[in-house]
Amino acid sequence: MLFPRPGDATGGAGSVSPVHDASAATDDTRYRLPRTVVPDRYDLRIEPDLGTARFIGTLDATVTVAEPVDRVVLNAADLDVAGAWVTTADGTRIDATSTLDAEAERLTLGLAGTLAAGAATVHIEFAGTVNDKLKGFYRSVFTAPSADGGDPVEQVIGTTQMEPTDARLAFPCWDEPDLKAVFGVTLVVDDGLLAVSNAGEVGRRTLDDGRVEVRFGDTIPMSTYLVAWVVGPLVATDPVDVDGVPLRVIHVPGKEHLADYALEVAAFTIRLFADYYDIPYPSDKCDLIALPDFAAGAMENLGAITFREAVLLVDPAEATRAELQRVADVICHELAHMWFGDLVTMKWWNGLWLNEAFATFMEMAAVDAFRPDWHRWVAFTNERAGAFALDSLASTRPIEFPVHSPAEAEGMFDTLTYEKGASVLRMLERFLGEDRFRSGIRRYLLEHQFGNAETTDLWDAIEAATGEPVRRIMDSWIFQGGHPLVSVEAEGDRVTLSQRRFRYLPDDGEARWAIPLLVSAGGTEPIKVLLDEASTVVELPGAAAKGVVVNAGGHGFYRVRYSPELLADLRTSLGDLAPVERALLLDDTWASVMAGQTPATAYLELASGFDAEEDPAVWTTLAAGLGAIDRILDGAARGRFQMFVRGIVAPVLARLGWEPAFGEADLRGQTRQLAINAMGVLGADPDAGDRARRLLDRELGGDPIDPNVAAAVVNVVASTGSAEDWERFLERYRTSTSPQEQLRYQYALGQFPEAELAGRTLELCMSEFRSQNAAFVLLQLLANREVNVLTWEWLKANWAALNDRLPDNAIPRMLGGVTALSTEPLLGDVEAFLADHPVPHGAKAIEQHLERLRVNVVLRSREAMPVGQWLEPR
Repeated sequence: MLFPRPGDATGGAGSVSPVHDASAATDDTRYRLPRTVVPDRYDLRIEPDLGTARFIGTLDATVTVAEPVDRVVLNAADLDVAGAWVTTADGTRIDATSTLDAEAERLTLGLAGTLAAGAATVHIEFAGTVNDKLKGFYRSVFTAPSADGGDPVEQVIGTTQMEPTDARLAFPCWDEPDLKAVFGVTLVVDDGLLAVSNAGEVGRRTLDDGRVEVRFGDTIPMSTYLVAWVVGPLVATDPVDVDGVPLRVIHVPGKEHLADYALEVAAFTIRLFADYYDIPYPSDKCDLIALPDFAAGAMENLGAITFREAVLLVDPAEATRAELQRVADVICHELAHMWFGDLVTMKWWNGLWLNEAFATFMEMAAVDAFRPDWHRWVAFTNERAGAFALDSLASTRPIEFPVHSPAEAEGMFDTLTYEKGASVLRMLERFLGEDRFRSGIRRYLLEHQFGNAETTDLWDAIEAATGEPVRRIMDSWIFQGGHPLVSVEAEGDRVTLSQRRFRYLPDDGEARWAIPLLVSAGGTEPIKVLLDEASTVVELPGAAAKGVVVNAGGHGFYRVRYSPELLADLRTSLGDLAPVERALLLDDTWASVMAGQTPATAYLELASGFDAEEDPAVWTTLAAGLGAIDRILDGAARGRFQMFVRGIVAPVLARLGWEPAFGEADLRGQTRQLAINAMGVLGADPDAGDRARRLLDRELGGDPIDPNVAAAVVNVVASTGSAEDWERFLERYRTSTSPQEQLRYQYALGQFPEAELAGRTLELCMSEFRSQNAAFVLLQLLANREVNVLTWEWLKANWAALNDRLPDNAIPRMLGGVTALSTEPLLGDVEAFLADHPVPHGAKAIEQHLERLRVNVVLRSREAMPVGQWLEPR
C-alpha cells in the first residue's frame, strides 16, 4: 500500500536485539488468533446492493483443525452473522452459535459438539454495510451525465480496502498475514455493472431476478489483506498482452483518454520485474483500477490493484514532469508488491517494512529504467530527506518494532517504513553491488514463495548469495532507531572517520551502527569501508590533493560532518560533485543547523554559491532550507531575506527562461517550475508575481501553457491571491477533467493569505471536498503562515466532526501541519489539546509532530535574530 506524500536501542551494532517473531515478542495475545483452526481455502459469495449500501454474503472456508475443539475463533467487525455451522470431512453437520467481541474484532463460533482434528469446512452467513469510511467494503461515488440530458446523476461504486486489518469488515476471516489461503470469489451484481476481483472471470450466469452471478478463478495462497472486489458502472480498456498476462486499466466512464500512460508504464514494469526476480508474474491477470474515493495512494491487491485516480490516470500533455513521475512511481511500487509482498509476505505487521521498503526501492529502480533521463535515484534524495528529518527525533522508532493491535499496525505506514527502509536497502545494494544483491533477492523469493518470511530471512538469503556479513550490518539499521553522524578529518592521505548518533535535540545516549561507507577523493573510484567501531583510520590516495567525499554517490543513510578545511574545499569545487552529493551537502548542513551545531547564517553562505545550480533535486533541497528560514523571520528581516533569495534565483531563472525551449530535457522544465516558485513565493518578487498572473490568465482563458510553468504560477498567484482569484481557482477545480490539475487548484486554495478566504476553504473541507483530499487541504492551511492560527482554532472547534468525516489514517497526516505553529504559546496550546484528544491510529506520529514543533520553536528563538543581523546591509 502506498500513501500520498507527505530510538530504543543502545550499545554497539552487535548488541541490538532483533524481534524475530512478533507473536512471541508481545504479552498481549488479545489481538492474535489461536492456531487450533486455520484456513486453507475461502469460497466467498458477496451480493451487494449499492442503492441501500448493504450486502449479504456466505463463506465456506476449508480449514485444518490441529486438535479437537469446541469452538472456532476468527475475525469479524461490524458484521451481522445470520447463521453458522461446521461440516466435518465425513459430511456431519455441527451447528454453531456466534458471539462477536466488538472491541477485539473477534467472532467466536461455539460448537454444539466437538470438532475432531483434521479437515473441515466452516460455513457462515453474514451481512454488512457498504460503509463511507474508505475501508473494508466501502462506497465510492462520482457524478455522470443523466440519460435524459438533465442534471448529473450520482453513481455508486462498491470497492474494498483491506490493509492492514479491515478484511474483517467485509467478511469473517482469519485476518492475519501468515494465515494464507486460496480464495475463490463470486459476486452477484446488478446487470450492467462491471465486477472485478483478484483472479480472472471464469464464469457468469443471469439469475431469475435479473442479477448476474460472476465467478472468478482461484488465487494463489495469499493473505486476507490482499483480497479485493470492485463493483460499479465502470469501464475497462481493451487488455494488453504482456507476455501472456492480460493488462487493463479500469476507470469511470469518460476517462478513457487518460489510461494509455499507465498501460505503457505497467507493461514495461511487469516485464522488468519478471526478469529481475526471475519469477513469472504471479497472477493470471493484472487490472489497474482508478477509484474516485480512496484513502491510500494505491493498494497492491493481487491482480486487482486499486489507485487514487490522480496517481493512475493522466494525460502526459497536461501533467508536470513530477506528476508523470509520481504516476510511474505508484504503478511500479504496486507491481513490485506482486512478488515482494503478495507472493512472499511478512509473517506479522512488525515486518511490514519488508513489503513497503522493498517496493519503494524497486519503484525507484523501475522508473529509473523506464526513464533514465529522469535520474530517479537522484530525485529520491528529496524523499529521503523526510526520513532523515523524522529519524533525527528522539521520538523516532526502529524500522521494525513489535506490533500488537490493529491501531499499531496502522501506525506502521509512515516515512520510516517506506523511505528510510528503501534508503538502507539502496545503501546495502550499492555496497554489495547490484548483481550480487539481486542474486540474494532471487534466492529469498524462491525459498519463501507462496509463504511468509521475516526480516532475518531476507538478510540470510543475501548473505548466502554474497558471503558478506549482511545480517550483522543490517540488524543495526533495522532494529534501532536513528542514524549516525560520520565525522571526517584528514591528514595527508590518512582520513579519520568516526561515528555518533545524530539528533536535533541534545542526546547523551550511546549508539553504534555497522556503516557501509563509500569514500572517494578527487573523483577517484570510491573505496568500501565498513565503519562498525567508534572510529577508524583509512588510507585514501589523493586525499591530500583534492576533496574527500564520504557517502560518494550519495546512497548512504547517514549524515556527514567534514572538518572546516575539507568543507571549505568542497564549497570551492561544487561543480565537481555529483548532483546527489551537492544536495546532501546542503541537507547535511541544514540538519546541523536544526541541531544547533551550525549557525543558520552558515547555511545562507553555502546557499549563495548555488546561483548556477540547475538540477531539480538540488533545487528542491535548497528551497526546503530557505523555506524553513523564511518561517522564522518577520518584518524587515523577512523583506531582506526575500531579496537574498531573489539574488540566488534570478541568475538561474534568467538562464532557464519562463518558456520551455523546443526539445529541452524534462528535468530542465522541472527546475524552471522550482525557480519560478522560489522567485514568486519565497522571493516575493513583484515582477515575477505580475508575470505569473499574466501566464495564469492565458491558461485559464483557454490558451494552455507548459504544465510545469502552469503548476508554478498557480502557487505564485495563490500566495498573494484575491477573492476573485480564489473563485477562479475553485471553478477550475470543479471543472477540470485532469486529475492532476484538479488537485493542483484544490490544494492551492489552502495557500491564499486572507483569513476570509481561508474560512471558506475550511468549510469546503467539511462539505464538497472528498474526505481523502480534505486532510491535505487542511495540512496546507496549517502550514500557511498567514492563516495557520485561524486554522488551528477552527480545527479544535471542529475536531469531532473532522474525525467523523476523515479516514482514520488522514488525521495524523493532517496534523503534520502543526509543526508550523512554532511559537511558545502555540506550542503549549497544541500539546495540551492533543493530550486531551488522542489519535489512536497515529500515536507515534503525533508524538513526532510535537517534538518537531518543539525543535522549530527552539530554532526560531536561536536563529531569528542572528539571521536578521546577517542580512542587514554591510
